[in-house]
Amino acid sequence: MNGDFHYYATYCAAVIAGYSHEEASQICYSAQLVDFCSKTFLASIKGPKSAATTQLSVELVEQKTDLLGLQDITRIWASFHFLPYDLYAEKKHCSRIYRNKYRLICNSNGVLVKDTIELAKNKSLQAVGIAMHVTADTWAHKYFAGTPSMVINNTDSHFYEILPDGDSFKTRKMKFSHNPKAVDDIENAVYVNSLYQTSENTVMNLGHGRAGHLPDYSFIRYKYLPAWGEYKEILKDNPSDYIHAFAQLVYAMQYLRGEVESFELDTYAWDTIKPYRSRIESILEKRQVNDAEDWKAFGEELSGEKISDFDLQLYRDEYKNAAKEEKNNTFLGKFILGALAQKSMVTGKIYKSGNPIAGVSVDYEKNGFAGIKDYMKLIEYSNGGDHHE
Repeated sequence: MNGDFHYYATYCAAVIAGYSHEEASQICYSAQLVDFCSKTFLASIKGPKSAATTQLSVELVEQKTDLLGLQDITRIWASFHFLPYDLYAEKKHCSRIYRNKYRLICNSNGVLVKDTIELAKNKSLQAVGIAMHVTADTWAHKYFAGTPSMVINNTDSHFYEILPDGDSFKTRKMKFSHNPKAVDDIENAVYVNSLYQTSENTVMNLGHGRAGHLPDYSFIRYKYLPAWGEYKEILKDNPSDYIHAFAQLVYAMQYLRGEVESFELDTYAWDTIKPYRSRIESILEKRQVNDAEDWKAFGEELSGEKISDFDLQLYRDEYKNAAKEEKNNTFLGKFILGALAQKSMVTGKIYKSGNPIAGVSVDYEKNGFAGIKDYMKLIEYSNGGDHHE
């Protein structure tokens, strides 16, 4: 998903769930920050690089894809953007390496979604925002995995858009361009995607890069043939997925606020959003690559308050200038703690399932930052033996 949903739509969901304007602003800022909290950003504020929730394009270009490098990539992308659906999924007649990657395929309503929401219970608003980002992405990014894999994430020329046509639908073939400077042409169905590479572990085959930004657009419906699905057509109905995502976010935040006793999978706040559903669906169905202005207008109508635009530098000085013992109490300090907890939880679950693809993890909640052995090993490795960060 893009910032229009993670920031503005998440704000709307938070207000509908009962949060105040100030609380919703912190939640949606944190949800959006997940897409910007890179090692580069953390280095600029002298924060722990282990708390990275994304990787910039320039970072991925330089990222090593040896064992430790692949584990680093997987920890970030599987924990925050492609939450695995079934860590114990079985796949017949395949290698263990392939099965380990197959088990990282993202989908909505997996056990880790429940774990993610419950992890944020009684925690900071920043932790709530992180959980909302992760949960929303399970709908947008379903059928792709947060680890480099040509077999899992590659697409081929069999890619068709499904367009409304009166009371029915029609299809048209989609085309892809590999020019990074090009923009998506939704009228002519020409989209930008990552360059085809035969290497299994290249970052070009990470996540939904081979499908471009299609999973991030709420209006689009398409079908394609993923290799992991035995080349059977998969239908992706983003308008349906996105309204389910919105309703699940509202329900999750009702639980986090204490209005709902327990969080259950495949449960949605349909009654709560009923007064607004037609408005929400009209935004989701609108054929445009960025819905930010529409979501922002809706959010300001809901709260009666002005929504500030996202500013990555907003809380930077507060964190940098805080005394060491006070950093955890700053906005970014709370976000960092939430990010470490989420990454540790997901990495730990992957490791306990018998899958080494994300490395070895020690529970952050029980052992603190110093206890995350895989992160400390990675820092030592990345710095050529120096592990003072």
